[in-house]
Amino acid sequence: MAPRDYTLEARRRRAPAKKRIEPIIERLAAEHPDAAIALSFASDVELLVAVMLSAQTTDANVNGVTERLFRKYHRPEDYLAVPIEQLEQDVYAAGFYRQKARSIQGSMRMLVEDYEGRVPRTISELVRLPGVARKTANVVASELGEAQGIVVDTHVRRLAQRLALTREQDPVKIERDLIKLVPRESWRLFPHLLIWHGRRVCDARRPACERCVVADLCPSSRA
Repeated sequence: MAPRDYTLEARRRRAPAKKRIEPIIERLAAEHPDAAIALSFASDVELLVAVMLSAQTTDANVNGVTERLFRKYHRPEDYLAVPIEQLEQDVYAAGFYRQKARSIQGSMRMLVEDYEGRVPRTISELVRLPGVARKTANVVASELGEAQGIVVDTHVRRLAQRLALTREQDPVKIERDLIKLVPRESWRLFPHLLIWHGRRVCDARRPACERCVVADLCPSSRA
């Protein structure tokens, strides 16, 4: 089933996106001062593993899995020292455990063989790792250094469409539109703002437009 198209909700007249983007960022930053990555990690390797495990599940579920996982595995070599069946069991609760376990071991092997056991910082290097697509690479690069793009997850996609910042459906094309609008210094923060606003206010089914701080800037507002 194709993801829902939220661009259809953007029916009200509002100023062009270029004029609205800065006040949107300012208001959301004031509303969600705690907006940050929800995954728990204490090292570069833990961040990479946590983001890989987060595909098609919740951050809360991943944090439950990694709380035990990270007590057992610390270095890339630790993930390679166990049979794949053992790692599958350890990440089982994250869902798609066979695929995720293979991807983690493949990535850990490449870290050891090609990067001296360190997690690379650039998107071009990160996407070489097995199981690491652009979204994962964007998250890791952003958290470990300077953002090189804008993360597009389900919340970012939904809110960007509702706010009429894009009319695209594909995450790669949505990211291109956002990169043109969002000041580079906000590339890291912006997706966190949309994610937290999506969780707390702009629900997929029942957006709370009556208490939304950007309702007057949103073409989809029901307030």
